[in-house]
Amino acid sequence: MKVLVPVKRVVDYNVKVRVKSDSSGVDIANVKMSMNPFDEIAVEEAMRLKEAGKATEVIAVSCGVTQCQETLRTAMAIGADRAILVETDVDLQPLAVAKLLKAVADREQPQLIILGKQAIDDDCNQTGQMLAALLGWPQATFAYKVAVDGDKVMVTREVDGGLETLALNLPAIVTTDLRLNEPRYVTLPNIMKAKKKTLDVIKPDELGVDVTPRLKTIKVSEPPKRSAGVMVPDVATLVAKLKNEAKVI
Repeated sequence: MKVLVPVKRVVDYNVKVRVKSDSSGVDIANVKMSMNPFDEIAVEEAMRLKEAGKATEVIAVSCGVTQCQETLRTAMAIGADRAILVETDVDLQPLAVAKLLKAVADREQPQLIILGKQAIDDDCNQTGQMLAALLGWPQATFAYKVAVDGDKVMVTREVDGGLETLALNLPAIVTTDLRLNEPRYVTLPNIMKAKKKTLDVIKPDELGVDVTPRLKTIKVSEPPKRSAGVMVPDVATLVAKLKNEAKVI
């Protein structure tokens, strides 16, 4: 079974993002970038399937600028067998990414696609669902547990009432949640091995995909700073403030 794992290059989750002076977007100049945490979980899950003998090959794929090669090398250091970069300088939106991934999937013919449920930069939570619709494959989102059984994949997901288990016929798409697994630490020997693995670079035109943005960002601004709290002497004063100033009761 071949597993395809899309990964995205995002601002590292430990970095405090800054808005550009012209409010056109987030400033990423000289900012540490890393793999989207949800995608890292997806790579780890694909590797566990391979180590369990359920998968034969794990392919990492990314869409974006040349620097995305670093993210793909990280995926190969975790254990992915090879990688594909769809290189473009265009600011990709979820639908464009889904179309590019569909074209890659048509070429590679994977039986399972595992990707993060969302990226921490835009939090769109759309690509996996759009990709499933474009391919016409069954999907299971927010995976808590994944198990491959023959020509089916069993996915347990958290819902409001507890846990829900779905049985999907392969090929299928799974998006990962935080509690699915704990990604392994990337060791230096594996980083060195990753440099020797195959990384193919293709352009959107080669896949026949138009990645022209359909949405336009009007303005990006930081959230307002929280005001300092106020100590009140008694409950009656608290209720009065909630009623007259905060207007919540």
